[in-house]
Amino acid sequence: MPSKEITDDLELLLRVMPPQLREALHRQADLETLVEVVMDLGRQPEARLPARAIYLGDQTISREDLDYVIHRVGSFTEDNRAGIERTLHRISCIRNRRETVVGLTCRVGRAVYGTVDILQDVVESGKSLLLLGRPGVGKTTLLRESARVLSTELNKRVIIVDTSNEIAGDGDIPHPGIGTSRRMQVPRPDLQHAVMIEAVENHMPEVIVIDEIGTEAEAHAARTIAERGVQLIATAHGNTLDNLLMNPTLSDLLGGIHAVTLSDEEARRRGTQKTVLERKAPPTFDTLVEIRSRDEFSVYHETPSVVDAFLRGRSARPEVRVRKASGYEVHEGEQVAAAPSRREPREREAALAPESGPHKSIRIYPYGVSKDRLARAVNDLHVPATIARTPKDADVVLTLKAHEKRQPRTLKDLEDQGLEISVIRSNTVSQMKLFLQQSFGLENQKNEEE
Repeated sequence: MPSKEITDDLELLLRVMPPQLREALHRQADLETLVEVVMDLGRQPEARLPARAIYLGDQTISREDLDYVIHRVGSFTEDNRAGIERTLHRISCIRNRRETVVGLTCRVGRAVYGTVDILQDVVESGKSLLLLGRPGVGKTTLLRESARVLSTELNKRVIIVDTSNEIAGDGDIPHPGIGTSRRMQVPRPDLQHAVMIEAVENHMPEVIVIDEIGTEAEAHAARTIAERGVQLIATAHGNTLDNLLMNPTLSDLLGGIHAVTLSDEEARRRGTQKTVLERKAPPTFDTLVEIRSRDEFSVYHETPSVVDAFLRGRSARPEVRVRKASGYEVHEGEQVAAAPSRREPREREAALAPESGPHKSIRIYPYGVSKDRLARAVNDLHVPATIARTPKDADVVLTLKAHEKRQPRTLKDLEDQGLEISVIRSNTVSQMKLFLQQSFGLENQKNEEE
């Protein structure tokens, strides 16, 4: 389904502009696509649109023009940004050495609904998700939509740590685009890490949404949050996985890298030099998404194996999702010559049941399956099953038929580790209950009693 774009009261932004600029903008036939207006002292005002940039008249910007805007948007914060109450518009200033404002960038903020559909299964999986991409590619929009879907549609407790008010807008009342999420503003950018920890300690969130993790303190705070079982959805400085791994400040988000000296025997066995790079710890984020464009995404579902492959010089091919008019298509990054034959779901689940028995606990790792719905199915049936955080902690991997087709390589790797792979048709509680009933022999028990 194509996304629905809603402009956040463009007229409210135009009202803070000097009258001559407002009139010039109203004369533009494609005004609804306006990106930003640039006002620099002594230069002609400029309107920037997706396909062109135009000057708004021959007169240059005066101090009176700048003051006209400043007096209508309120005071600027320490990061030289201001906004308009309950909108996503952003006004940023440039100052001279005497701290006087000599330039303004008035950026149009838009709430875009429906853009998260291409990543909705990843967002709803309960796994921590890191978004990477160049500026202007739509990372903040995805964060806002993720917060809305999780809070409004899944009724989760979501808190947004909004450092620059880009996610939820300016003012004390957040923009409705975040749904029922709560927003914590950050008084100064250097305090973002402290507010992240405060959000967990004071407000019991199930999900925390953060824009632009960029410092070592913020990376450490993110790890602390993830270790407390809270789902993180965030962006970070860097366009690609490679950028992040090579960034000494932020590589901890992917587990960190350190040099390890191997014994002669181990180096020969691996076929490597004696000193190699290895991952220090489990990654903070389970899934990583590179946003190539607004309509194309590269999804790395298992961050630990992706990082390990990178450090060993092997390329990890992502799942590529491309938005189409009728939805989206999924393309395998790497073709597998001969996919291993797999048992049908009912056969595979039945094979697990005799070993498990009705009383033995099963540790289940949900791969692309809603963790919340699985927990609900477990609670409804009162079976001794637990949800594993990583494949290493699991007895069985539960996934969807669609993921079995999209990720044969990843699932084959998990099978090689000795894990059972069980498949259900859809991400519903009823399908998960059927899997649990078969795994614990509840159907057989019920038939015997009858």
